[in-house]
Amino acid sequence: MADNNTLCLVLTTFAEESSAAKVVRQLVEERLAACGTLLPQARSIYRWKDQIEDTRETVVLFKTTSHIFHEFQSRLLYLHPYETPEILAWEPSASQSSYAAWVMESVGQPIDRHDQ
Repeated sequence: MADNNTLCLVLTTFAEESSAAKVVRQLVEERLAACGTLLPQARSIYRWKDQIEDTRETVVLFKTTSHIFHEFQSRLLYLHPYETPEILAWEPSASQSSYAAWVMESVGQPIDRHDQ
């Protein structure tokens, strides 16, 4: 990720929607994410520990900035219940300017990020 203040979209998955909502709320409260969109009932088929798994998961799309991505990622890893969580991030090639400004404002000043 570039070390500048551009938008960053991060995808992850959770086994349970309630767990996803708890982590999203925490990261938004800590101003590490402007928003987390939960997409429940996704079906994931994957190899894990030499077994093929077929499970329902909740996909979460976080909106944050590249500037704080490493801190966001560290905190997400700490809060995430999975042993090896999926964390995929990319910078959109285009975004609506007022939305981008809202994201940047929303992750502006940190407040007691790790005390909770």
